[in-house]
Amino acid sequence: MLTLTNARLIDPYNGTDSPGSLTIEGGVISEVLDDPHGSTNGSFRSGKPHADASIFDCAGHCLAPGIIDIGAKVCEPGERHKESFRTAGAAAVAGGVTTIVVRPDTVPAIDSPEILEFVHRRAVQDSQARVLPMAALTRGRNGREMTEIGFLMDAGAAAFSDADNVVRDSRVLGRCLSYAAGCNALVIGHVQNPDLSTGTAATSGAFASKLGLPAVSPIAERIQLERDMALVELTGARYHVDQLTTAAALPALERARDAGLDVTFGTSIHHLTLNELDVDGYRTFFKVKPPLRNEADRMAIVEAVADGQIDIISSMHTPQDEESKRLPYEEAASGAIGLETLLPAALRLVHNRSMTMPHLWRCLSLNPARRLGIDGGRLKAGAPADLVLFDPDKPFVLDRATLRSKSKNTPFDGHRMQGRVLRTFVGGKTAFIHDS
Repeated sequence: MLTLTNARLIDPYNGTDSPGSLTIEGGVISEVLDDPHGSTNGSFRSGKPHADASIFDCAGHCLAPGIIDIGAKVCEPGERHKESFRTAGAAAVAGGVTTIVVRPDTVPAIDSPEILEFVHRRAVQDSQARVLPMAALTRGRNGREMTEIGFLMDAGAAAFSDADNVVRDSRVLGRCLSYAAGCNALVIGHVQNPDLSTGTAATSGAFASKLGLPAVSPIAERIQLERDMALVELTGARYHVDQLTTAAALPALERARDAGLDVTFGTSIHHLTLNELDVDGYRTFFKVKPPLRNEADRMAIVEAVADGQIDIISSMHTPQDEESKRLPYEEAASGAIGLETLLPAALRLVHNRSMTMPHLWRCLSLNPARRLGIDGGRLKAGAPADLVLFDPDKPFVLDRATLRSKSKNTPFDGHRMQGRVLRTFVGGKTAFIHDS
């Protein structure tokens, strides 16, 4: 039994940020107490820690539910030189991520129970963080033939997605969504129209023209979102949009909400904290998919997160090796790592007062848990003891060489950041301690 005392408890469910203590027993939270010496707000029971518990003083730092990161890529099988479950797990817990929901865009794709079983076995064996694998929606992610959704669910698939391979054929996607609805399976979609976005490297506008880069209009996102929402309305499927990044797509989001569709919306930390100007100098570590947007789009998405229109913030962790990034901008691979930088980057939204700490944690932990139908995201008795202790004000300069991912393609290299993970617990056990 372990009691974490003198903590600043961040409870996204109750929307509170208050002093208190928390006891862990048998891998779960056994009790949450208000600080008897501090102010209380009635969210937790008042009292003293259990007499038999070991005591750990949190020194007033923030204690919150562990981050649940939907849509990270771990490159097993097929590209283990870019990222393995061992290195991804180490990066995750160092970043306060206790559950990684991994994408199926591996080589080969996770499109059969046998490959899913392999992924699960490797994850349990090697990862310090919990791992929930997605499965492909279509065989080989080629958009032509539906996978065995029922069998894959039985094998443990958390959701179904073709990642950034958009299903072009609306008839095929409609069949997939209809079958998924019958199984109550969650489908995750990437809403970028492939006819408009294929072969592009930037968002259309004066800046892309200045750099001479092939560009895509933000309307490509709206077009694909409108198509997908129409099919969701037709089939009644459960659907999550992995990344909304433009103001042009927000009216379609609002219509889907008003229609009562079972949809949720996410965005990436890179699109919340960076914009197209960061690409200046053809810096390929800033090349992501979809491309970084203009500042007006970035601010619109921040506001959509703050007012609850967008539910989930993810790292969209995409490792790429040096050889695929050290190329001319148009030829370089898209993607940036984010498991270890998600928390300090997201804290920028708190430090600049775009949102409160409890609201940020709704997007990082509670809402992902709800969407996936898993325990997590709460500080309450009986919840898993997946926790992160962090100092939200600790400044540091990020050095990509110190990151635990095999690939080092972070856009935040050399950035001044604020917020350090001090300790991470997974199932009540310490998975990470920061070496101060």
